[in-house]
Amino acid sequence: MTTSTPNPLTHFDADGQAHMVDVGAKAETRRVAVASGRILMQPDTFAMIESGTAKKGDVIGIARIAAIQASKRTSELIPLCHPIPLTRVAVEFALDEAESAVRCTVTAETVGRTGVEMEALTAVNVALLTIYDMCKAVDRGMRIDGIQLLEKLGGKSGHWKA
Repeated sequence: MTTSTPNPLTHFDADGQAHMVDVGAKAETRRVAVASGRILMQPDTFAMIESGTAKKGDVIGIARIAAIQASKRTSELIPLCHPIPLTRVAVEFALDEAESAVRCTVTAETVGRTGVEMEALTAVNVALLTIYDMCKAVDRGMRIDGIQLLEKLGGKSGHWKA
């Protein structure tokens, strides 16, 4: 049964079937998305990361590369995402000793017809999962949380901030 009411979920057609959104008629604009999240751990694990003494090497450096790589491969991981030519991906880490946590913030940019929110969010997730992977031998109880979109600019919907 079809309905004449437009579906607010853009990845479904009028019949409720999943489809890739047609962005061909959209204007190319500069698009930016900023996402963030953190991983909490035992104080000893945090100290190991901070001092650079993890057995597997430079945890933060490897997580940065993983985030960049993940942003470029988002359309391979999220079925209905468009492949996007990224113009910039910046990955920042903040070490919070009081919380024994590492915060990752990713800014993704492009000039195109669709946004880069999924690229920024995917990059944050993969960066934090990489930290988990590199440190799980000493701390299996690490917890990833607070992953969210902080800001997006560009396109018809303009500027949005959490």
